[in-house]
Amino acid sequence: MNTLIDLIPIALLLGGLGLAAFLWALKSGQYEDLDGASWRVLDDGDGKPEKH
Repeated sequence: MNTLIDLIPIALLLGGLGLAAFLWALKSGQYEDLDGASWRVLDDGDGKPEKH
């Protein structure tokens, strides 16, 4: 029972930290460009356009 008394505040604290990190990510614009990362994976990175 004593362990449960210790674990509940720790779980609430970690949950609050996770929520704060998520809200920070929303405010800083981490989720604005969801398609950009998928296109960057396909880019070969040489900076030259492809010639057909």
